[in-house]
Amino acid sequence: MLPASFHPAVAGWFRSAFPAPTSVQVKAWDAIRAGQHTLISAPTGSGKTLAAFLGVIDELAHRAHEGTLRDETQILYVSPLKALSNDIEKNLRAPLEGIGREFAAQMLGEAPIRAAVRTGDTPQSERARMRRTPPHILVTTPESLYILLSTESGRKMLRPVRTVIVDEIHALAGNKRGAHLALSLERLEALTERPPTRVGISATTKPIDVLTGFLTGVTDSPCTVIDEGHARERDLAVELTGTPLEAIMSNEVWTELYDRLAELVRAHRTTLVFVNTRRLAERAARHLAERLGDDVVTSHHGSLAKEHRLKAEERLKAGEDRKSTRLNSSH
Repeated sequence: MLPASFHPAVAGWFRSAFPAPTSVQVKAWDAIRAGQHTLISAPTGSGKTLAAFLGVIDELAHRAHEGTLRDETQILYVSPLKALSNDIEKNLRAPLEGIGREFAAQMLGEAPIRAAVRTGDTPQSERARMRRTPPHILVTTPESLYILLSTESGRKMLRPVRTVIVDEIHALAGNKRGAHLALSLERLEALTERPPTRVGISATTKPIDVLTGFLTGVTDSPCTVIDEGHARERDLAVELTGTPLEAIMSNEVWTELYDRLAELVRAHRTTLVFVNTRRLAERAARHLAERLGDDVVTSHHGSLAKEHRLKAEERLKAGEDRKSTRLNSSH
């Protein structure tokens, strides 16, 4: 059941889009709206994004109705991947536009709640626009957050932040990027007018105490854990080539490897192949394209031009690719 305190426009949009909130959403909204640091662990499809966002968007809607919503960034969303950042910004358009329509339908004036993405792909014209009129919700990556915290204009934009949402937190905790982000979160806390509420999102949160410690940082503040995760069934197999493996792989081994990958691709609708380097991603894409066709194979990594990466992502989501070699290090 939706919280009774939700703004009518927010409640109206949600009811028009969903039959009812999920369990994880109800629990998360209560905790986040109470200003508690919150770790959300739930499976894909359980509504984690709205669980993290809708409660704080509701606060923005109330301020917009009261005429007290300023042109300042109040919600910061940090994603480990630029692709995920773009997806979240797109997913935010539906609730923000829907809430705006509800404001108009209920003759409540306007609800000009804005979201924007700031990554290495963001053009200079868009960055300048953000400096002039900051978005209420800023979507970024750990590396871009570090840069923002190092500039006068970025620090000015981040000073009013009230809520920080860290997505895919399990992909950051315990590695160098996570240490880098942890430092940025502490710098942000020292900068803001009041310590922001920290929200972590993950479909995989084990061990819980490590992730809550990473989320709350040096403050070691209490953290509400909403754990509704479950283990999915997996079909795992280890395959080896018929030719013996050596320190330097022969052409025969590579040929067997690509032939077997092509067989697996033909047997499935969509296949992701993760490799260790960008060079290997390009080489794998070329060899698989020779076997499967250029129109069903694409590479994806951080060195590609923005247009190529976005096209590859859209083709994969639309099911146009039966295979995509992807390097999971796109910052």
